[in-house]
Amino acid sequence: MNSTTINTINANSLLQDFDLFTDLYGKQTNYFQEIRKFSADKFNVLGIPTQKNEEWKYLNLSPLFKNDFRSVSHTQAFEIDAASAKQFHLCGENAIVFVIENGRLNRAASNVKTLPKGLSIGTLAELADDARVQKHFAQHADAITEPFVALNTAMSFDAMIVLLDEKIKINETIQFAFVTNTNQENISVPIRVLVIAEKHSECTVVESYHTLNEQHKVFVNAVSEVVVGEEARVHYAKIQIESENTFHINYHQVNQAKNSYQHITSLSLGASLLRNNLHIQLDGENCTTYLNGLYVLSGTQVMDNHTLVDHAMPNCYSNELYKGMIDDKSQGIFNGKIFVRKDAQKTNAYQSNKNILLSNDASINTKPQLEIFADDVKCSHGATTGQIDEEALFYLRSRGIAEPEARALLNHAFAAAVINQVESELLKESLLLLLSRKLRVMEEV
Repeated sequence: MNSTTINTINANSLLQDFDLFTDLYGKQTNYFQEIRKFSADKFNVLGIPTQKNEEWKYLNLSPLFKNDFRSVSHTQAFEIDAASAKQFHLCGENAIVFVIENGRLNRAASNVKTLPKGLSIGTLAELADDARVQKHFAQHADAITEPFVALNTAMSFDAMIVLLDEKIKINETIQFAFVTNTNQENISVPIRVLVIAEKHSECTVVESYHTLNEQHKVFVNAVSEVVVGEEARVHYAKIQIESENTFHINYHQVNQAKNSYQHITSLSLGASLLRNNLHIQLDGENCTTYLNGLYVLSGTQVMDNHTLVDHAMPNCYSNELYKGMIDDKSQGIFNGKIFVRKDAQKTNAYQSNKNILLSNDASINTKPQLEIFADDVKCSHGATTGQIDEEALFYLRSRGIAEPEARALLNHAFAAAVINQVESELLKESLLLLLSRKLRVMEEV
């Protein structure tokens, strides 16, 4: 499929219901309507990226556009109730869980009691009058050059907003369980999140992506903007466990003020085609940021992880660890860039990408990058790709462990090193269980 064909499908299909959502998105003010119109125009100009674009060089999007998707209905009855929603809970009984079914907030299925003082969570329609929302919504994720951000901004209608006041520490984990239900036809689901943590505040936010039915295809286009105020601390996790009938493109933008801290863990297990874009902007001095990612692929899955850490100010620290396990005929992609601006002296930045190929037909394209324009910095990056350590395998087998079990132990240990850095013990347990299930299925095939 050539680029012209893809762009035609783009214009005629993905924006076909733009006018339908006008009253749903930002109906309190023309401001949000103007953002939508601007983004729709940008998307029409940008079109769908092809492999001629360096940033999309290894990812062929044509499988996505071999399917016809309808925009998700904003009037369809919900099918998930509170009881059935418990299967999506990852953070314990005390977590604040919002269930978003096919892009719409399902309050009846959510587990939300009285929110702690200083914490506001709701949809864009409910919180659009807040000055913080008007200041930050659609102001950080790049709709100028990123086509799927522009598409999301034009088509989202039930964006989820988290507002954390100054000096407020939330002990309960906030989870957004995004569930797609494809029991009728192929659908396109836009998902939007905005998190604003004011000065000296602290919270943990989890985005999890699930599939309720697997009969039809779904295109999930998700954008998250996270604003971390001065001396604020934000722990974040993005968990992708959708079915292999899912095409998922995710863009996550973090902006940090001085003396702030953010830690994000990405676990990618599902989908037929998955693109994760993670951009961290260090806008103040003495910021600390951690990026940890794990992608486990089997069958013919394709997963593309693009990260960017932009050191714009001095005395900041970043540490990035991404690991991949690629089996069968699947394809992994990692492109990680550390960008150090001229004035960002005393920068410490580290990046590591490690991959294991579990079959001769699996492949990985990895491209770590450093762009440094300051002279007083400590930066390093590296990438490794190989197979299971034969010495370690021999060691386990010499102690009476059969080869399949020995390989399983080594695979689990390799992957668990990422998950073990999650601070929440309850979330860590859930993620290790999800990992074990994925590896067990891979071993049985």
